[in-house]
Amino acid sequence: MTRIGIIGTGDISAAYLRAARDLHLFEVAAITDLDTARAEARGAEFGVPVLGLDALLAREDLVAVVNLTPPAAHAAVTLDILAAGRHAYSEKPLAVTLDDGMRVLQAARTAGRRVGCAPDTFLGAGLQTVRAAIDGGLIGRPVAATAFFMGSGPESWHPNPAFFYQPGAGPLFDMGPYYLTALVNLLGPVTRVSGSAVSAFTERVAGHESRRGERIAVHTPTHVTAQLQLGGVPCTFIASFDVPGSEVPRIEIYGTEATISVPDPNTFGGPVRICRLGTRTWEELPVTRPYAENSRGIGLADLLSAAERGEAHRASGDLAYHVLEVMHRVLESADAGQPLDVHSRPERPAALPEQPEWLQAVTR
Repeated sequence: MTRIGIIGTGDISAAYLRAARDLHLFEVAAITDLDTARAEARGAEFGVPVLGLDALLAREDLVAVVNLTPPAAHAAVTLDILAAGRHAYSEKPLAVTLDDGMRVLQAARTAGRRVGCAPDTFLGAGLQTVRAAIDGGLIGRPVAATAFFMGSGPESWHPNPAFFYQPGAGPLFDMGPYYLTALVNLLGPVTRVSGSAVSAFTERVAGHESRRGERIAVHTPTHVTAQLQLGGVPCTFIASFDVPGSEVPRIEIYGTEATISVPDPNTFGGPVRICRLGTRTWEELPVTRPYAENSRGIGLADLLSAAERGEAHRASGDLAYHVLEVMHRVLESADAGQPLDVHSRPERPAALPEQPEWLQAVTR
């Protein structure tokens, strides 16, 4: 089984370690973190060796390394991974700035290595079922879409919420990649954006027991509204940490024959529902694709398999860079007060078949 390493042992690392253990997609051979105590605790929990960063990158048996550091460190750590001759797979976003994102892509090309990036939820059962329905003509021709992430912010529950309110985070950069990646997977790349952005509060108050009462200064917009053009399909997208409660859907795609209700793009499963033209009732579609449970790591498994076969991987650096550019253009548009074009044009990721064969090279 293909061996990988993990840099960063915060909350999200448990999901990757569980996927390695339960889905047998790859083997985590070593982990590391600047916080040695945290790394040791995670290593003991999953029975994985803990090494220093240099020692982990020097291991010749590691084919790829997963970057689970905070967003501000993503580009630098990914560049270190590529310089060590390993494929790199990063948590979202690919980088904080577009310049750093492009440096990562160029470094991968120079090194002859792959770069992948979360989210890989678009490869899960729910969103792939939606993809099959749209590609199969079930809703007719897509004509419009809406997408909403509406919440009151993570400071009430997260043990370390300050970074959510720094540049490169906020609701757009934190949750936007899930929604934007899902939309690009379903409808194709974004060509033009128009944005507005505000913040309801200048500071937040932590609620987790470990930091209760701490004041958190807000340095990034916390309510972002965007009009997106995905080819010829217009989409209204809102990402907010300023909403006490909401009943809007996560994502809906409106076609000439039906509306399809898309499941939470931060999850892997359903439900998938459809309302056909001429009716007022919703029916639930069978979720026919694999990986309905939390399967973080299938994007990495796809990268490893595709690299061995010489084919394109789906959760690619190009896709992640496109999503990063879209988010930056939305905020730039909000500042400029005018629409802006998006210049990157990644290939729409290939759909997964009902019985994917792309894991065979990883698991044999």
